[in-house]
Amino acid sequence: MPSMVFAAFAIVALLWPSPTLAASVTNRDNKDYMVTIIEGEAKQDHVLKPSLVLEGVCQKGCVIRFTDSENDEYKLDGSEVVSIEDGVLYYDGPAADAASGVGDAGQPSLPRRKQR
Repeated sequence: MPSMVFAAFAIVALLWPSPTLAASVTNRDNKDYMVTIIEGEAKQDHVLKPSLVLEGVCQKGCVIRFTDSENDEYKLDGSEVVSIEDGVLYYDGPAADAASGVGDAGQPSLPRRKQR
């Protein structure tokens, strides 16, 4: 009986969505940004104030758009840590739980632009 209970909890734990595999967006600029998160058919607008972090977004991958402009779209897989600096989205690294310990997570780089 105890092994069945343990197995049931293990299955639930594996199937439960983890918020740590979601992306986060930090505004490192001195102005507000309108950030639109598009996940499938769902679309959410957020006002990201200076120094604030938008966490728990893009759990299954998404497109991030600034000021509702299709010219400023970025595709995220859902486990990235990104920041806005000088009006550009930079890749800061993978989410802490998604990091494998390989690579230069401390070196920011530009994320992939959405392919049209």
